[in-house]
Amino acid sequence: MAVPDYQSLMLPVLRLAATGIRRVPEIAETIANEYGLSAEDRAALLPSGTQKLLPNRVHWAKTYLIKAGLLSSPARGQFTITPAGSALLASNPAAITRTILEQYPSFISFVGSKPNEGEKPAILSVKPDSTITDHQTPEERIEAAHTELMTELRSDLLDQILRQSPAFFEQLIVDLLVAMGYGGSHEDAAKRLGGTGDGGVDGVINEDRLGLDRIYVQAKRYAAHVSVGRPDVQAFVGTLVGHGSHKGVFVTTSSFSTHAIEFVRHLSQRVILIDGTTLADLMIEHGVGVRISRTIEIKRIDLDFFEPE
Repeated sequence: MAVPDYQSLMLPVLRLAATGIRRVPEIAETIANEYGLSAEDRAALLPSGTQKLLPNRVHWAKTYLIKAGLLSSPARGQFTITPAGSALLASNPAAITRTILEQYPSFISFVGSKPNEGEKPAILSVKPDSTITDHQTPEERIEAAHTELMTELRSDLLDQILRQSPAFFEQLIVDLLVAMGYGGSHEDAAKRLGGTGDGGVDGVINEDRLGLDRIYVQAKRYAAHVSVGRPDVQAFVGTLVGHGSHKGVFVTTSSFSTHAIEFVRHLSQRVILIDGTTLADLMIEHGVGVRISRTIEIKRIDLDFFEPE
């Protein structure tokens, strides 16, 4: 089964904390065993790859229980049940959810003022078509929101590219390759890429500043529903052979067919296929055609600062 969400974990965490002083890693291991999680589920990471998913959800289940006064933390990294937590367990709840925690004033103080009857707390409000849900931890909600924004940005970038001229697309590839460190100076790259008129090749660019090796480039500005097939890629490879080259980059705003992808896997030449999604990701990563709208810093407590020397 998949890793349970943090709300599903609150009752098991509270039950385990009733047995003594506990820590997140040991509880995560116990829960993984109780739920029969696979090795893959146990190793699952947040989309950012910074933390394991299960311990992160156990941590937030513990945090919310502490904020509700159901758990206490006697020492760094430790927690145990409180009288209020024991009383809740004695009522034999089927589950513990945020709705139950909202019955505790300390939790309401933590999340903000109590909403009017029939309303959800503002912190939980989400769009109907959003991938963000009330069952996600704060990190998961942030990363889900970031994923939505990135998906929209990729789509907008490709739409803008398709509205431009072929010359603009060539210049875009110049800007991107230079931003990635190819072609030496921007002026040198601009001279080398575009306008070669050599069948199957739109340009050639130095791989390094010294020009020790060259990369041939083909760029196809296609609508999303038109994929690049094997014949186009094969023609490009033929041109590489004709130039005695063994390195090439084929860029498209759409996608590559399965046959095209399989074809390049078995070549002696090194041919990189960059589809629309990858092109957009590279533009975002290297700051081409995009700018920073807002920077948000997320800070955590520096426990070392509070440790006695």
